[in-house]
Amino acid sequence: MGIPVGALLHSAPMNLSESQKKHLRGLGHALKPVIIVGDAGLSESVVAEFEATLNHHELIKVRVRTGDRTVRDEIIEKLCSDSAANLIQRIGNVALLYRPNLNKKLEQRIRLPSR
Repeated sequence: MGIPVGALLHSAPMNLSESQKKHLRGLGHALKPVIIVGDAGLSESVVAEFEATLNHHELIKVRVRTGDRTVRDEIIEKLCSDSAANLIQRIGNVALLYRPNLNKKLEQRIRLPSR
């Protein structure tokens, strides 16, 4: 059985400055979407894979393939709120999300510029 969605709650997202977001957008430019959410929406397995991938990479792209813009925005919002990830950028159906992994060694984490 999968992990309950409610069990994936984290602390609040970070407050990032515009220069930090710009830095992350630059890092994310070459990334390909690693999580794809289809018309079925968010299942427990998709959320679990999202969590594992975000923990490992810290910065990921998520593609949300739904025909309705409102549904797409709700899915992105739910992923961000449930995982305490920051939405760095959304272009069309692709969202760039960031959450630092404080369990990683300092030299393995994404380094942000100071404010």
